[in-house]
Amino acid sequence: MLKSRPHIAVIGAGMAGLACATALQNAQCVVTVFDKSHRPAGRMSTRHDGDWQCDHGAQYFTARDPVFRAELARWIQAGAAAAWEPRLAVLDDTMRPIYPTRPGKLERFVGTPSMTSPGDLLAASLVVRTQSTIVELRREARCWHLHTTEHGGVHGPFDSVVLAVPAPQAAPLLRDVAPEFAAVANGTLMRGCWALMLRFAETVGLPFDAAFVNHGPLRWVARNSSKPTRNQPESWILHATAEWSEAHPNDRVESVAALMLKEFARIGGPSPVAWIAHRWRYADVAPTDARAPGFAWSGEYGLGLCGDWLNSGRVEGAWLSGKALAEEIVRSLGLPRSRQ
Repeated sequence: MLKSRPHIAVIGAGMAGLACATALQNAQCVVTVFDKSHRPAGRMSTRHDGDWQCDHGAQYFTARDPVFRAELARWIQAGAAAAWEPRLAVLDDTMRPIYPTRPGKLERFVGTPSMTSPGDLLAASLVVRTQSTIVELRREARCWHLHTTEHGGVHGPFDSVVLAVPAPQAAPLLRDVAPEFAAVANGTLMRGCWALMLRFAETVGLPFDAAFVNHGPLRWVARNSSKPTRNQPESWILHATAEWSEAHPNDRVESVAALMLKEFARIGGPSPVAWIAHRWRYADVAPTDARAPGFAWSGEYGLGLCGDWLNSGRVEGAWLSGKALAEEIVRSLGLPRSRQ
């Protein structure tokens, strides 16, 4: 039986890390979340510029698992999420829009008023230390210590550590302390994505709000301002394919923007009044036949891994991965299960 509340560090304030930290805190653990960015939510990200905004990471999410749907209901009740029903098209090699009809309409959800809102909601009840890049994990006397670059300091001691970061960022942290976990991370291929955010002075007259592009360097285009509670000026987001993005990782942003705007013009898109380019280094997980394990946990070392790369590569998968890891930690430590 534990005599005190376990102190646990969660590295990564994306959806997996926030879900794990929330469940651990509900089980009476003392949790501290660290993230290298200036705010939580990870790839559920939104760029702001005055009265204009654009979701340039995850575009929407689905909810199939009943446990996640219950969490989503909480977000909706809090005003942090809503259903999005865009006029959706598929563009073939002629860039002619096709409007698919499928039995059983897929529900799509977004954060409100921005994609970061669900992450902000979760983070509000947690201790989150942003702009804290963890560069080393050290285990001494059965406790963990975390080293950061920004502050040149050491955080700890912690009884357990959770890594909720993309596989390529987890691997170097694990190399010396948990080689078997490092191998899992090194065996996961994550791919980049160029994103181009567009601002317009007037409504763009395309006959759809979002489209999957099945030919050329673009894979997704969307009218960001069609999402619920987006009352800002007209904005569109363009995502390049993983293949094209991986082939052009170090191109100048001007050349990337020029090519993506040319492709947007092929489908009838006008020139924007302004644009912002962003390259996601680890946007998604390459397709694989291997079944993702969901999470990883070593009770012997008090070390865990969670994230979308371990569980289907989606927002829902990330949240479920973090929650499942937390439940395993609670069981491993002999803690009473949370009622939430």
